[in-house]
Amino acid sequence: MGKKKAETTYDYQPLSKRIAQRKEKVSSSEKPKNCITPKKTSKKTKETSKTNGPVKRNYPKLIEETDNEETEQIKLTAKPPTRNKKGELVFDTYPEFQPNMTPKEVLQAGSFGGTYFRPIKSVITGKSYSGIWKELPKDWLEGLNIDRQIASSVYHEDVNTYKVKSGGSLQMWEESGWINKQDPYGWFQWYCRFYQGRRTVDDQRQIGRWLRCAGRTGRWRNNLIAKCFQSGCDFDNSGISPVVRQTLQHWGYRLTKEDFEAGAEGLRKKGSA
Repeated sequence: MGKKKAETTYDYQPLSKRIAQRKEKVSSSEKPKNCITPKKTSKKTKETSKTNGPVKRNYPKLIEETDNEETEQIKLTAKPPTRNKKGELVFDTYPEFQPNMTPKEVLQAGSFGGTYFRPIKSVITGKSYSGIWKELPKDWLEGLNIDRQIASSVYHEDVNTYKVKSGGSLQMWEESGWINKQDPYGWFQWYCRFYQGRRTVDDQRQIGRWLRCAGRTGRWRNNLIAKCFQSGCDFDNSGISPVVRQTLQHWGYRLTKEDFEAGAEGLRKKGSA
């Protein structure tokens, strides 16, 4: 038998250096008057219907195999996003992609149980990765414990904003066919790089995933709006669907009063009151 091929391990450096070389703890949980916090249930919640008008759905769901390649060189070519009056991020070339949390804000708030940038062995690329967090801007990680809040091999629910476990495993995402070789950690790794200015052919697919999750007609955004509306609770009551709130945070979105009121108005018009 031949010798077993050694694994390749990547120890990433900050993006700026590589490019040059290559050329809340939750606030009071008190319930507002007439607010009914739902009991935990194992039943799946029915997806909320669209409430805020049409959004173009011409974003591909599947990875094009011809575009499924590892990133040899990360180039930051696009301008940084701006924020509109609603606090949403605005990217010049993708106006429908409007998360309201930057990657830094997602990490600083407490996300992924502290495990997102842990060392992994990717089934998609067949390679091992460690120290990926080093490519992030230093200020994104300011005040955070890397071993516990960024690159932990153990999931810590208390690290998360809403103190609950949320999200599927890397293995689940790999088996589902959602992981592109250029971003072996998944969507949030893509978002970190996209936010900093990288643009690739996979952007439309990844933005489409966000739209279906947290966009104006996104499944989980409207799921949360409906639950708050039906319970009579304030939009920001953490006792309403903390797992969904944590999930949305992982996708760069936090429900706002304006978005809730728009969604609630749509529900009223449809006779859901």
